[in-house]
Amino acid sequence: MKIRPKRLQVGDTVGIIAPASPPNIENLTKSFAFLEELGLKYVIGKSVQLKNGYLAGTDEERLADLHDMIEDPSIAAIICASGGYGAARIADRIDYQLLEENPKIFWGFSDITFLHTALGLYSDIVTFHGPTLSSMGREDVAERTKRMFKQLFEPAEIHYGEDISSLTTMSGGAVRGELTGGNLSLIARSIGTKYEIDTKGKILLIEDIGLEPAHIDGLLNQLKQSRKLDEAAGIIVGEFTNAEPNEYKDSLTLDEVLDHYLGGLGKPVVKGFKIGHCEPNVAIPLGVDAILDADRKHLAILPGVQ
Repeated sequence: MKIRPKRLQVGDTVGIIAPASPPNIENLTKSFAFLEELGLKYVIGKSVQLKNGYLAGTDEERLADLHDMIEDPSIAAIICASGGYGAARIADRIDYQLLEENPKIFWGFSDITFLHTALGLYSDIVTFHGPTLSSMGREDVAERTKRMFKQLFEPAEIHYGEDISSLTTMSGGAVRGELTGGNLSLIARSIGTKYEIDTKGKILLIEDIGLEPAHIDGLLNQLKQSRKLDEAAGIIVGEFTNAEPNEYKDSLTLDEVLDHYLGGLGKPVVKGFKIGHCEPNVAIPLGVDAILDADRKHLAILPGVQ
């Protein structure tokens, strides 16, 4: 069982880092009011306002921010300001034992998926797949997206059914297993590395943005041929935002691609979860056990904090 970090208390300080691309500073600045509404103080990492092409500072600067936030006993949680690209570039230099010895909340999604996988493997810690902080500064943030941060303050099960969004059973049955996964592109990029995602007996989450069906087909084929789909106990399909044909005008639909790879697996598979690049964006812990009941179209997730 993975280490569950300590819950937040009102008055705690969170550390804000940008381990991938630079955040939208205007939106990030607006998001600070949301942290204050939660009763939290915050410290901004040095690299958050740096720019090195498509990266928020050099690899050394982004890595130092992460290590500083882990080591600092006054920081109760680490929240990623943005995704984009570049988190995987620092994965092979992270001091994983440092986080295992100083477990604290780590929150983000999209490109941060690579770090979720790596931290789950080598720090043996529960992490949180939730919206980046800069996205919380947008005008259109759903109330449910905001409410999902409450799980950091009080251990509580998450129950996701059709009261939140319309769900479709692609393959029936019920299963219990550890939650893993996140952004499909980053899951696929982990294959063949020492951070390769382990799906054996686990419930796999997949989501992505801006990929046409042919590209999603290629990524799912990679998961199929590397046996990640066969080894998973169940699959939850999050949002595939802007998955419209572009290069291939005469294209299969997204649903046809998903059905081809996931419909005949003979294990629980449900699609339609508002998890990913969407509103609401339902934040969930990774590394805890969940029960996916595809027949009832219901997902129950154990608490991520203690």
